[in-house]
Amino acid sequence: MNQRKNSGAPLPELAPEAAEQLLESRENKRRTIILLVIILVPIVLFLASFVLGRFSVPLKQVCYMFVAKLFHLGQTWSEADNIVIFQVRLPRILSAVMIGGALALSGSAYQGLFKNPMVSPDILGASAGAGFGAAVALLLDFNNFGIQATAFVFGVAAVGLSYLVSKIVGRGSTSVLILVLTGLVVSTMFQAFISITKYVADPSNKLPAITFWLMGGLSTITYRELLMFLIPVVVGALPIILLRWKLNALSFGDEEARAMGINVGRLRLVIILCSTLLTAGSVAIGGIIGWVGLVIPHLARLLVGPNYKVLIPTSIVMGASYLLFVDDVARTLFSVEIPIGILTALIGAPFFIIMLLKGKRGWL
Repeated sequence: MNQRKNSGAPLPELAPEAAEQLLESRENKRRTIILLVIILVPIVLFLASFVLGRFSVPLKQVCYMFVAKLFHLGQTWSEADNIVIFQVRLPRILSAVMIGGALALSGSAYQGLFKNPMVSPDILGASAGAGFGAAVALLLDFNNFGIQATAFVFGVAAVGLSYLVSKIVGRGSTSVLILVLTGLVVSTMFQAFISITKYVADPSNKLPAITFWLMGGLSTITYRELLMFLIPVVVGALPIILLRWKLNALSFGDEEARAMGINVGRLRLVIILCSTLLTAGSVAIGGIIGWVGLVIPHLARLLVGPNYKVLIPTSIVMGASYLLFVDDVARTLFSVEIPIGILTALIGAPFFIIMLLKGKRGWL
């Protein structure tokens, strides 16, 4: 009888240690699920991107083609399949992965540097400067290499101008507020230069070329351009990845970071320089592709938290997956390809508004 009565009694409350272990177990399970999704999604998108398109190639055929190329087997597929997979889709897919990851990494680093999740990679004028450089190169009939080189140089120069003016205005200090304000001024100035260039361009030839380039696109990127883009990606990404733990210290404030032995001014300069290389290189080969560096780091922060040791790699993978998905939509949604910069804005802006309406959980 006593045993039956005891069996109907309410269960005792969990001890604090047991409750803490239960919460930790649930959190570990959640992190494992998020990690699996972050790993599997880019793999699925990467494979699907070879299949999607108006020229259909089965996935089994695509896999066999890569195996045959890898082990130097004879070509048993048509020349049309060979051109579509290796000359059209592969460089486009690789460029989407590299540009998306670079922009997301740059945006994540800038948000940590400025301690503000509303910051994007073009806040110091890199995109506007690169856009003006490309517009001038198109106006002067430069070849593809000249257009990309000019865009990259002007993108870096615009950020350098923002940093120099902020040092002069701040009388040698590196105030974040002054740096942001000078970046906005320089960006506006280069946007005006772009408008002037478009105004004087030939409306039947040069103006459409400038306008289309500024909207962004990956359809004309070649392996040679990818190899050139690999240089600023590696030079810009490696220092940020290696120094990402210092962004955690910087998020608590400059004084706390200095107390930990971090040279704040030097770290800020390194992050700005590396992020500029990533942004200017991305714009130079893909045009102005907005919202990736703003939305993706913010979404990654909501998923994995503000720890930059985890946030930086997560942002890179999510940025690559996002731009690959958007590019697939751009080339398959309609019979005519949509400029990718338009789609990133159409998707990114409403998505970011939804995140703002849901609150500030996961912000710095």
